[in-house]
Amino acid sequence: MGVFEVLKERGLIAQMTNEEKIRDLLNNHKIRFYIGFDPTADSLHVGHFLQVMVMAHMQRAGHTPIALFGGGTGMIGDPSGKTEMRRMMTREEIDHNISCFQKQMSRLIDFSDGKAIMANNADWLLNLNYIQFLREVGVHFSVNRMLAAECYKQRLERGLSFFEMNYMIMQSYDFLELNRRYDCVMELGGDDQWSNIIGGVELVRRSEGKEVYGMTFTLLTTSEGKKMGKTEKGAVWLDPEKMSPFDFYQYWRNVADADVIRCLKLLTFLPMSEIHELEKLTGSELNKAKEILAYEVTKLVHGEEEAIKAQEGARALFSTGTNTDNMPTTEISADDFTDGKLLVLDLLMKAGLTPSKGEGRRLVTQGGVSIDDQKVTDIAAAVTASDFEKGYLVIKKGKKVHHKVVLK
Repeated sequence: MGVFEVLKERGLIAQMTNEEKIRDLLNNHKIRFYIGFDPTADSLHVGHFLQVMVMAHMQRAGHTPIALFGGGTGMIGDPSGKTEMRRMMTREEIDHNISCFQKQMSRLIDFSDGKAIMANNADWLLNLNYIQFLREVGVHFSVNRMLAAECYKQRLERGLSFFEMNYMIMQSYDFLELNRRYDCVMELGGDDQWSNIIGGVELVRRSEGKEVYGMTFTLLTTSEGKKMGKTEKGAVWLDPEKMSPFDFYQYWRNVADADVIRCLKLLTFLPMSEIHELEKLTGSELNKAKEILAYEVTKLVHGEEEAIKAQEGARALFSTGTNTDNMPTTEISADDFTDGKLLVLDLLMKAGLTPSKGEGRRLVTQGGVSIDDQKVTDIAAAVTASDFEKGYLVIKKGKKVHHKVVLK
């Protein structure tokens, strides 16, 4: 089975510019392709991880991935799927975020001996001559067609700046530059990038007279069509400093029954024969599939050792409720107490379990907070040093979130 069929069977492919030619290229040739990553934060998130999985499948088949970091396009920001303009980042922020991306991606893709390439579009975008660029590149773009693109259409009512409108042209120019520099013949991206990808394919054809190709892959959504990768604390990050391996594991362990098989197909290398067997599970049996999903994704992102620790911690926690070795932990000191007390609402915020006291009050009122298996019912409740007799206490938020607080 060729890599095209692998991607197809796993449900990764959404749209293609030329299915017959792309199938032939992927199965019978060795090509260079690229996926772009705009450095909007200092960590990759699970949406990026899906893109990295596609890169990994392609690399395993002998193709050469180009990871393009948006040092230039990041100065503008992609308007696709956004209801308002992104915050403008400084050059320093962008460079820092790119270095974080590069470090994380090196764990997931093999960049040794030319097996993959890292590029930064700042190298060609930041020093462009504006008039020359308009004459050579802008002339190939129809404003009418651009405004009809989905990524712009939904913004027109609320307002689309000329600043953002340039994004599609910049991304298209990336494809042209990568084709010239690296003989890159294919751009891949999420399905929300279709219009931008088409722009690049057309620009290369018009400028160079070459046939290049585009393919989008499915977005990571739930069975209800909502984007996956968000928690009450924010995004599901790949950086262990922003989201612990245990919390990362727990996110996948707690996916909805309807989503677990699809996630196994999209986000793991588990053989499809094994996934088809897991597909037969129903009801509580699906917990086995969820545990496999959580372990496999955590192993890919954080390594086998962290995956084992997270799995053992989760199993021990939910079977006996006593093992806290691998539980997310917050340390506090005597300085955090006022008159010997620390309000539970403040403790929840210190542990990062609630963003505000208001959210803490709501949780307590609804019976969603327990400390050492004792439900907290009073919003004015507080803990004292004596509650840390064993050196720590365990907060339970809802049914599935456990957090250890250590008194130093």
